[in-house]
Amino acid sequence: MAQDLRTEHKGRILAVKDLPTLPKVLDEVNRLVEDPESSTEQIAKVISYDQVLSAKVLKMVNSPIYGFPGRIASVQHALVLLGYNVIRGIIISTSVFDIMTQSMVGLWEHSVGCALACAEVARQAGFEDPEEYSVSGLLHDLGKVVATVQLPEIKTEIEQVIKDKDIGYRDAERQVLGFGHDRINAWLADHWNLPPKLREGMAHHHKPLSAEFYPAMACVVHVGDFLVRLMEYGSAGDDNVSALDPQALKLLKLGQSDLESILDGLCDKFIEVSDLSFD
Repeated sequence: MAQDLRTEHKGRILAVKDLPTLPKVLDEVNRLVEDPESSTEQIAKVISYDQVLSAKVLKMVNSPIYGFPGRIASVQHALVLLGYNVIRGIIISTSVFDIMTQSMVGLWEHSVGCALACAEVARQAGFEDPEEYSVSGLLHDLGKVVATVQLPEIKTEIEQVIKDKDIGYRDAERQVLGFGHDRINAWLADHWNLPPKLREGMAHHHKPLSAEFYPAMACVVHVGDFLVRLMEYGSAGDDNVSALDPQALKLLKLGQSDLESILDGLCDKFIEVSDLSFD
């Protein structure tokens, strides 16, 4: 019976057609796309502040239609391949969150914060192309957004369990659904042909050493998520700060002084995106 319910939930989740985003982000992307003086880099930077728009762009460019399934993990690279006309189509097809959906605003801020944190962690660890790590961090809670849209009746129940039992969002998801947003992330990444590296960061950020092929990516997202929760930037749906796996730091060869340096850099990064805040 539980397996049948999980299959039903998975079917509803993968049937998602439209994911709403925040109006201010959508307006800014639209303005840049229509401005002939705008660069691909400028447009990609704003899109990279929004998990829904980024997911749509990456889903599109990794589809078999464009011939790059499972290969493109960079938003800027995707824009070059897709062209502005396709981006305009994505903008037109994107709805906006109702202004009263404050929980989604907090999640948007948390996701942006995690993306910025992951880029800083990747740089501190000496990895090339921090943008890929940033994208995986941006998408690490996408499963929560999709579940909210596709299973709206479940969200209230999850929030009640969090309140009653004072547990984390993922633990509450598993009690109510039998699986968490990390499992949803894996389903979406497979369904949308996202690159394996992104998939592992999205699907294994809670247990990074369980990543089979790209544990470093999962560890970066794990640490990024921890840091942005520690700084209380945005809201992941609960007030708990998940435990930091020391093995993740060991794999990344990072120590306490490295984390302090990353946190210092993040304060400036958060100021940079403040003009795109919902309020």
